Amino acid sequence: MMMKRNVFSWGIPLILIGTVGLCRWQSAWAEAYARHVYPYVSSVLSAFSSLFPFSVGDCFIVGACAWLIGYPFYAWWKKKGWRKTIGVMIRFLMWTYVWFYGAWGLNYFRDSFYERTGVAEVEYDAGKFQRFLTDYIDRLNESYVLAGDRGGDWYLEPWRTSDCLKAMPVETGIQERYRKIAASFGLVSSGKFLKAKPMLWSGGMSRLGVSGYMGPFFSEFNLNQEVLNVEYPFTYAHELAHRLGIAGEAEANLYAYLVTVSADEPAVRFSGCFSMLGYAMSNARRLLSGEEYRQLLARIRPEIVELYNQERQYWREKYSPGAGEVQNKVYNAYLKGNRISSGTKNYSEVVGLWMALEQSGYRID
Repeated sequence: MMMKRNVFSWGIPLILIGTVGLCRWQSAWAEAYARHVYPYVSSVLSAFSSLFPFSVGDCFIVGACAWLIGYPFYAWWKKKGWRKTIGVMIRFLMWTYVWFYGAWGLNYFRDSFYERTGVAEVEYDAGKFQRFLTDYIDRLNESYVLAGDRGGDWYLEPWRTSDCLKAMPVETGIQERYRKIAASFGLVSSGKFLKAKPMLWSGGMSRLGVSGYMGPFFSEFNLNQEVLNVEYPFTYAHELAHRLGIAGEAEANLYAYLVTVSADEPAVRFSGCFSMLGYAMSNARRLLSGEEYRQLLARIRPEIVELYNQERQYWREKYSPGAGEVQNKVYNAYLKGNRISSGTKNYSEVVGLWMALEQSGYRID
C-alpha cells in the first residue's frame, strides 16, 4: 500500500512535468492546448476568481510562501523527520509548477506570431521605417486633438481615483474589439468574467516598475492602482491579451495597440497611440541618424512630449533603482527560461510585429 501511495504521489506530478517539457519543445502540442484546452481551463478559473474583488492569485502566492517557510517548523514540532518533510515540500513545489503551466504557462510555447498568422517577417528598410514612423506620429498627434478636450491634467490622474475614467466604456469596448480579432490571431474569445483586479501591493510594485501582470493560478490579470489615466486603457488591454492566451510581451503590446486605437472612445485611442511612443522612439534612436531622429521628434506635438516627460517623471519618483534592477534581472531570466529568447527586450520588439502586420495589408477597423 505504501509503495502504491508513493508511486501515485510522485509519479503523477512527474508525468505531468514531463508533459510540460514535451510541450516546451513541441510547439504544436502547446498550440493545441492553447486553442482547445486553455479556453475551458481559463473560463473555470476566471469564474471562480471573479467571485472575489481582490486578487486570489496574489493571496495564493503569499500563502504558498508562508507555508514553505512555516511547514518545516510544523514538521519539526510533529517530529515528522527531515526526509518526509523535504518530500512533502518538493511535491508541493511540483504541483505548483504543474498548476502554473497547466493553467496558463503553456502559452509560452505556442507557435510564433508569424507562424500562427501567416504574416511575413520584414527586413529593415530605412525608407519604409521612416514612413512608418511618420504615419504613426500623425496618428498620435491626431488622437491627442480628439481627446484633448478633457484637459491635459486629467491624463495624469491615477485610474483608481478618476470618476471620469470610470464613466467611460473602457473595459467593455476593449473586450468587444478583442472578440472581433480573436480568430485572426489565435486568441481566446473574451468572456464575461474578465475583470481586472487591483494589485494588493501597488506601491511596492511601483518601486519595481511593474504596472500590471497576469495571475496564472486563477486566470486573473492584475493592474497597479497607481497607473495613470493615460496609461490605463493600454495597460488593461495588454494584460487582457495575456489572459486571452498570449504570453509574449511584444504580441501583447501589439494587440493592446490594435484594440485601443480602433476604440470608439477618443481617450482610449489616445492611450493606445501614446503608450507606443516610447517603443517607437527607442527604435528610431537606435536605427536613425541623430538629425533624422531630431526631425522626427520635432513632428510630435509639444503637449504630447510634455505629457510623456511628466509620465516618466511620475514613475521615476516611485521607482527604486536597486530593487527594480533585481526585478528586471529575475524577469529577464524568467522570460528567457520560457522561450522568450530576447528576455525583457521583447517588449520593444512590438515595432517589428507592428510593421510586418501593416505591410501584410492588415488595416485597423
